[in-house]
Amino acid sequence: MGSSAAAQGDVRLDLSDVDHRVGQRVGGGQLWEPCAASDIRRWVMAMDYPNPIHWDQQFARASEFGGLVAPQSMAVALDFGHGCQPACVGKIPGSHLIFGGEEWWYYGYRVRPGDQLFQERRFIDYKVADTQFAGPTMFQRGDTDHRNQHGTMVAKSRSTTIRYLAAEAEKRKMYAEKLPPKPKWTAAQIAEVDQLRHDWILSNREGVSPLFSAVKVGDRLPRRVIGPHSIASFSTEYRAFIFNAWGSFEWVGVPGQKDPWINQDPGWVEGFGFDEEGAKIDPRKRDGLYLGPSRGHVDDEKAGEIGMARAYGYGATMQAWVVDYLAYWAGNKGFVRYCKSDFRGPAFEGDVTYFSAEVVETQAESSWGLPLVKVKVKLANQDGSTLVDAVALVELPVS
Repeated sequence: MGSSAAAQGDVRLDLSDVDHRVGQRVGGGQLWEPCAASDIRRWVMAMDYPNPIHWDQQFARASEFGGLVAPQSMAVALDFGHGCQPACVGKIPGSHLIFGGEEWWYYGYRVRPGDQLFQERRFIDYKVADTQFAGPTMFQRGDTDHRNQHGTMVAKSRSTTIRYLAAEAEKRKMYAEKLPPKPKWTAAQIAEVDQLRHDWILSNREGVSPLFSAVKVGDRLPRRVIGPHSIASFSTEYRAFIFNAWGSFEWVGVPGQKDPWINQDPGWVEGFGFDEEGAKIDPRKRDGLYLGPSRGHVDDEKAGEIGMARAYGYGATMQAWVVDYLAYWAGNKGFVRYCKSDFRGPAFEGDVTYFSAEVVETQAESSWGLPLVKVKVKLANQDGSTLVDAVALVELPVS
């Protein structure tokens, strides 16, 4: 944990509203309605995850699930704020935020249509480091417990956000100077991407789970690809997070807590904030994409204002990609128990994201009380630049 301010030269990150909130529970948004079948369909469509148990009613009814089930990654779509609410606590004037990583624990429950998740959030800690990107930069962590309508623990998430001064990042232009021009893809190259995507879909469409005993250290998972990323795909991803629909959530506090940090201004720069009062009449004023902190994801000029050079994807999306990728390999009888992803860089507009993974350990006995395999996952773009390094523990059937 740092002090009330962090500085490098004349650049000062004001943390005076942060220190006293460490360890405190925080409020946030709560979705009004339970998860619907088409919420699940919209989510997997946005995540480009065509596993038929999540969208094809006939296929799902014939499976062991007897109907549609949500992917494990759906938990973040049933949360508020892309899951970063407890890691964006305290006002830092002139700041912006990008995701630094996520860690998830899953407890065996599969979300189905009609389920509703409720969140309990806590701001855990932070540290400050000097970065090439923006000088003094805060890495803030927060935890969220996700329970269903019966109180069953579905998942726990730990988010890391990177909070920095937008003006300093814009001045340093790290991405603008290092980022190659937006790729131009030939028809032949697109055909190769499409074929790789198609091959991955066919790699386990029936949901067959490998037996634990058959999996060996060094086994590699089938390659996956997503892209090229575009303004259309980024917008589709954004809209699949249910809280972004007009009127979809209410603000909830923490019982008995005087200052639970519900919807306070975290210090967004001009043009990236919300108009909460105005949004009661015109909901677009807290839309987030047209107006608000996410507009840099779909607008090159706005991306430049926060140091990101051009339109770029979402951290919560990358974590979902990883979990979906692992779950597809694990099949219908498998389950991702744990996944930690460190975000090394964003998926920029025009890029293609390639997935690779390798089994690095098998655990016949684990702290979860069941056999697990440890898998390392890497997401990289067409130039080989790493976007995500992840490690996961995956449950597989023994017979």
